[in-house]
Amino acid sequence: MEDEMLGGRQSPASAIRGRGTAENPPNRFERLIVVEDPDSGLGSQWENEQPPRLETLYYRDPSRSIIAFNDSPDLNFNASLNPYRGCEHGCSYCYARPTHEYLGFSAGLDFESRILVKTEAPALLRKLFAASRWQPQVVAVGAATDPYQPVEGRLQITRRCLQVFAEFRNPLAIVTKSALVTRDVDVLEPLVEIGGAAVNVSITTLDRKLSRIMEPRAAVPNRRLEAVAALARAKIPVGVMIAPIIPGLTDHEVPAIVEAATRAGARWVGHIVLRLPHGVADLFEAWLQRHFPDRARKVMNRVQSLRGGRRNDPRFHSRMRGEGVFADQIRDLVALSVRRSGLREERPALSASAFRRPPDPQLSLFEPAD
Repeated sequence: MEDEMLGGRQSPASAIRGRGTAENPPNRFERLIVVEDPDSGLGSQWENEQPPRLETLYYRDPSRSIIAFNDSPDLNFNASLNPYRGCEHGCSYCYARPTHEYLGFSAGLDFESRILVKTEAPALLRKLFAASRWQPQVVAVGAATDPYQPVEGRLQITRRCLQVFAEFRNPLAIVTKSALVTRDVDVLEPLVEIGGAAVNVSITTLDRKLSRIMEPRAAVPNRRLEAVAALARAKIPVGVMIAPIIPGLTDHEVPAIVEAATRAGARWVGHIVLRLPHGVADLFEAWLQRHFPDRARKVMNRVQSLRGGRRNDPRFHSRMRGEGVFADQIRDLVALSVRRSGLREERPALSASAFRRPPDPQLSLFEPAD
C-alpha cells in the first residue's frame, strides 16, 4: 500500500505528452469536487498506453485593467504586466500555478492548457499611460506567466504592448524562457537608448532531456542561450536568471550555467530557489515520483531543509532564497561562480525620466487650419 502513496497522497498519474503535470487537482476554493469511482475502470484506462495529447484552449480575458501592483519587499519592482493568464510552457514547478484557481480552474493541467488571453492589453496600457494618474515607473513584463509562450508567436499581444512602452518611453524589464523575445529587438532598441529596457532569460538547466520533461513547451536550453547571444549582439541589456534552483536536482549545474551565460554575453546572473506554494507542492512531488523516483525523497528532503521543515515557506525575505545550510551553500555557489566569470551581479538601473505622453491625435481636429 505504501508503494501506491506519495506522502499520504495518491500515486502520480501517467505522464501526458507535452505537459509538465498529469494531475488536475480540485480547486482549493471549490466546495464541490468530482471524484472518480474506483470501480469504474476510468482511472486506469491509460495504465498500459500513452495518454492522448491534451489540446490547449484559449479564452478571451475580460479584464479592464492591465497593470498589477505589489508592495512585496522580495521584489525589485512595484508594477507588472502579464498579457496571458496561465502558461502553456507547463513548467512542473511554476509558482504561478495557484493563480489559476482564482479563475475557477485547477492549478494542474488547467493552468497549462486553458489560457486566458488579454486581447485588449495594448489598448488598456495606452489608456493607462495617457492618464495623468499614471506615475512613470519600471514595469516587469512576465513576472507571473511567460509573455512569450507559444501563442504569442501568432497573437503578438506582448509585441504590441512593447510598442506602447516605446511610444510613451516607459521603462520595462522582461522575464522569459522563450527565444521569441529576439523577435522584438527592433521595439526594444529605442527604449535601450534611454535606459528603459532590460531582458532576463530564465535558464533552469543545461540538460536538454531534463528540460523537456520539466519545462515541456519552453525553449530548450541551447535556444535560450542563443537568445541571450542575439540580444547581447543587439546591445540589449540581458542577464540570466537561474530560476528556480532545485536542490538535489539542478543545483550542481550552477557553475556550468553561469559559464554558459557568460560566453553567450549575459551581463549579470541572478537566482531564485524553488518555491512550492499551495498545490504546487503536491504537483511537483508527483512529477518527481513520475520521472525521478530514485531521488524524489532526496529532493523533497532538501526542499524541506530550506523551508524550516515544510515544503513551502511563504514568509517575506525567506521565500525567494530559503534558509539554513543548503540555502547558504546555494547562495555561496552562485556568488563564487559569478565572481569567477567576471560578471557583475547588479542589474542595470532603469530610468523613467524620459517618459512622455504623445499628443492626442484627436486634439488636432480642433486646431485651426493653416
